[in-house]
Amino acid sequence: MNFLRMSELNLTDKVVLIREDLNVPIKNSKVTSDARLQASLPTIKLALEKGAAVIVCSHLGRPTEGAPEAVYSLAPVADYLTDKLGSQLSTPVNLNRDYLTQGVSIKAGEVVLLENVRFNIGEKKNDATLSKLYADLCDVFVMDAFGTAHRAQASTEGVTQAMRQAGKTVCAGPLLAAELDALSLALETPAQPMLAIVGGSKVSTKLEVLHSLAEVCSQIIVGGGIANTFLAAQGHSVGASLYEADLLDTAREIMSKTEILLPEYVVVADKNDINFDDFIGSLQQATATIKSVDAIGDNDMILDIAPESAQQLADAVSHAKTILWNGPVGVFEVDAFGSGTQILAEAVKDSEGFSIAGGGDTLAAIDKYQVADGVSYMSTGGGAFLEFVEGKVLPAVAALQIDA
Repeated sequence: MNFLRMSELNLTDKVVLIREDLNVPIKNSKVTSDARLQASLPTIKLALEKGAAVIVCSHLGRPTEGAPEAVYSLAPVADYLTDKLGSQLSTPVNLNRDYLTQGVSIKAGEVVLLENVRFNIGEKKNDATLSKLYADLCDVFVMDAFGTAHRAQASTEGVTQAMRQAGKTVCAGPLLAAELDALSLALETPAQPMLAIVGGSKVSTKLEVLHSLAEVCSQIIVGGGIANTFLAAQGHSVGASLYEADLLDTAREIMSKTEILLPEYVVVADKNDINFDDFIGSLQQATATIKSVDAIGDNDMILDIAPESAQQLADAVSHAKTILWNGPVGVFEVDAFGSGTQILAEAVKDSEGFSIAGGGDTLAAIDKYQVADGVSYMSTGGGAFLEFVEGKVLPAVAALQIDA
């Protein structure tokens, strides 16, 4: 991929509009998880260091376009940015609600945060008029929100097109560029052997991912309900476990393309001990039993990979030169059903290969088992990460590309 990078540009006295992903949980007007905000700070700081006047925009939640609600306001994010940017700011971060009608008055060294772009009619439909209004605010547009790059919307893809039509500069921010560099390294030119760890409840939700990875991976470790479908495809009984009977042939097709690594021993619980209205809570009280995949009873639900099998799979991880991880291999939220995920997480940490991890549950597992320092790159994207792995074109990324 060839695109301009913000780090390469002279931004002195330029008005720069940065599209970030600041979609964070907020309670009682306070940010309760700041991971995405922390990820955006280096880009904003770099723009300030380069002498720019910085406008930041993002969505928050799923409000109804044209009907602003206080609960979806980015005001708490403006307060957060004021606090974290501190001495780099000449004035506190201003939340601008009238930018579409009155524009933005800003000087170098200042940061203005635009109110939630999803308050604007036409944002999700990538309205050309709205896209031009965004472009009119700035000299340079910086796309830095990988997590929204799979959506062709006015503040992600449309604004880029409007900027090009006006002869203005568009580029990738450091966060987006790092995501694309890491994913390209893992998928376009991976060091071999390459191994993937793919977890999740259903094969259907990861079907395209599995097909794409089967083309580049020497081995794939599958976990969760996905593993149950592959076990059933091999002729094993999976008892009361979640699996997809209509995708057994699909699982066999994927197994014909690459080596699918499955456990010989799993951790099960009796379905009668599980309350599906309070799944995690009931599992806290359920009895975890290790069984061979050849000895699964009718009432058994497979909920994890047993430690012995997880160690065997971890050995495969240790020999991989490239590792892509998306999804835990068990119900790791409950310790009795989390050893498989923990063992594989530690194997990824200890591996000398290049590793990239993505997906909310994956990042939660990385945090729980404190292995972040050993993961080469952690993707901030959810849907965008999966679509990139599937080989799909991300509209906001495609719009940035230039001829070599």
